[in-house]
Amino acid sequence: MKIQNATVLVTGANRGLGAEFARQALAGGANKVYAAARDPATVTLAGVVPVKLDVTDAAAVAALAAMLGDVDLVINNAGVANTGNLLAEEGADALRWMMEANVFGMYNTSRHFAPVLGKNGGGAFVNVLSIASWKSSPILAGYAVTKAAAWNLSNGVRDALRAQGTQVLGVHVGFIDTDLTRGLDIPKLSVATVVERVFAALEAGASEVLVDENTQAVKQGLVAEPPLYTVA
Repeated sequence: MKIQNATVLVTGANRGLGAEFARQALAGGANKVYAAARDPATVTLAGVVPVKLDVTDAAAVAALAAMLGDVDLVINNAGVANTGNLLAEEGADALRWMMEANVFGMYNTSRHFAPVLGKNGGGAFVNVLSIASWKSSPILAGYAVTKAAAWNLSNGVRDALRAQGTQVLGVHVGFIDTDLTRGLDIPKLSVATVVERVFAALEAGASEVLVDENTQAVKQGLVAEPPLYTVA
């Protein structure tokens, strides 16, 4: 899937990684970039078309898909995270909140935009996943649950859309320097580096991209003995 001349929808595009996806799509020659956010007034990037979207609202996603019939690339970037003990009293509510955005939100856009992409020649979904798809941690255990589910959702959507020629690119990446990781004193990737590597993988026709060395090491650790995901 090429960025040049594509018509792109980026969810969660008002800041951070989503805004950088939109910026680099324009720089790469996209024909049009729809920048989706719950409040489109928060989209400030020049050259994009702001649109209102809450990915957890299936009816709203369906309505937007009916309006944006020219889209051939959907970047499923919108997501949320909550830190804390998975088994704490508030853990269940936090997990449900993250599942709605990180899993059902991606499901809603996949379901309702798949026919649009098919009509436009196949196109692609880019699904922002995480190193946490394969490795949990005490403070991000609930988030890891949702990203593991989103990984398998991406695999299922890829299988479902092979016949219409839709590329589904799963993006596995470690910590990125965004609002989501503010306050975490850890090495972080720049949003520019992440998007550059994701778009290179998209244009190469890949189904999966492991953006950084830590993520590559974690995937390799899945077949270690004992498996990396069982080790503190």
